[in-house]
Amino acid sequence: MTINCAGKLIDLSIPKIMGILNITPDSFYDGGRYNSDKKILDHVEKMIIDGAIFIDIGAYSSRPGGVDIDENEELKRIIPAIELVNKKFPEIIISIDTFRSKVAEACLNSGASIINDISASQLDEKMMETIAKYNVPYIIMHMKGNPQNMMDKTNYDDMLQEMIKYFSKKINQAISYKINDIIIDPGFGFAKNIKQNYDLLNHLDLLKILDKPIMVGISRKSMIYKSLDSTPEEALNGTTVLNTVALIKGASILRVHDVKEANECIKLIGSLNKQL
Repeated sequence: MTINCAGKLIDLSIPKIMGILNITPDSFYDGGRYNSDKKILDHVEKMIIDGAIFIDIGAYSSRPGGVDIDENEELKRIIPAIELVNKKFPEIIISIDTFRSKVAEACLNSGASIINDISASQLDEKMMETIAKYNVPYIIMHMKGNPQNMMDKTNYDDMLQEMIKYFSKKINQAISYKINDIIIDPGFGFAKNIKQNYDLLNHLDLLKILDKPIMVGISRKSMIYKSLDSTPEEALNGTTVLNTVALIKGASILRVHDVKEANECIKLIGSLNKQL
């Protein structure tokens, strides 16, 4: 199972790591931490050394109840970061965390190669058209509503069944636009409470029926630190445990803050699988 990132074929039969670079002042864990060129480049360099294949840059905080910034502010934050990273590390594959087609297009023109859309085009109907135009991999996530109201939308008759129907519809829509490389993200923490997040992780392998790479983003999230009565800063060990479960259940990409530890998970699960 491979994806084409600006001419680079990435084999996802062996799981890969997407390192997170948030350039937002209000992200739940690292908001405001990377507020200078040096801090950004130092962080990206460390993630690359530790084993990241992709760097996911986000300028809009999608945490529950996050501040809704306009398109111009998002572009003002994200374009300089892309240009900075691309100039220093031209070999790295840059993913952009946005649900806005105009932001996506500007970022693709500035050196990005993947679009990571939390709304799967639900918040911007022109997104798939933009993805098709640039022929880049498209990460579609499951969410109901938007980041401001999604936690009011956690009622499901059968969550897993609804998600499979949702992804089937979105995948068919993307195929109709001739989008070749589609990755699905079940959206841990997005319109899902803690119990639902664990139910989703426990049954993650059911999503393999969709025959698409699965990306999992549970790094330092509230499903971990609230379950342990701790904080995001104290949630690394819990993240490692759940990333391990995600790999066993079929994850192809781990989206994480802590690349070294995630890479160790992949290596150890790989060693385990060789023994089976």
